[in-house]
Amino acid sequence: MSVIDVSTLEPVGEFGSKAWGEACAAAAIKILEAANLPDDIEWAFTEEYLHPPARLIEDGREQAGYFIMVRNGQVTAGDGIPQECLELPGFHVRAVWAVICNQSGAIYGPAGQAQRTVDQGVLMAAIEQYVGRPNPFDLALDADGNPSHLLKPAFWPDEVATALREGNDEGNGLHNIAATLQSPSPEFGGLPVTALRVPIFAEMTDQQQTDFVRLCGTEA
Repeated sequence: MSVIDVSTLEPVGEFGSKAWGEACAAAAIKILEAANLPDDIEWAFTEEYLHPPARLIEDGREQAGYFIMVRNGQVTAGDGIPQECLELPGFHVRAVWAVICNQSGAIYGPAGQAQRTVDQGVLMAAIEQYVGRPNPFDLALDADGNPSHLLKPAFWPDEVATALREGNDEGNGLHNIAATLQSPSPEFGGLPVTALRVPIFAEMTDQQQTDFVRLCGTEA
């Protein structure tokens, strides 16, 4: 039985908002504490969302993003991206808000994750072609020299991965919890999207393409 019953959850905020990130963090703490992780695990998760709408950066908030950290037998999580988290092995992402926002609210399992990756690859390629240059968002480069949302190679201890992904085939797991907690963002209303809610750049109007690229923090 899953630690959190997704059917009891309601949206609390937009993707990248403080309310949403704190709710995701609280869920992660509950799940990982219930897993009784070994005391020697040192691992962290960070997601920072670049170029978020101004409404998500207010009241002194400096970044849109949240963290999870397992260290010294303790699980902590919350709003922001602490430097000590970035120094630990784990899963560290820095991604453009508009590129991943809408589809982060889709419910899916492993097959859906794989298809989302394919759809996002099409989106990124279309944006690169539109602006006329590779890596228009200045993302980190992976070992093969390709732009990547990951800041370093991903590391998932088995115990952590098992706990956070439990039930994801049935609509549970941390991703689907986060998706359920996410409320819609107005920027995506009326945009053509895939079954997994990834924006389809090629099917946008000229004005939608211009607006979307600007929302991503770049221009042609």
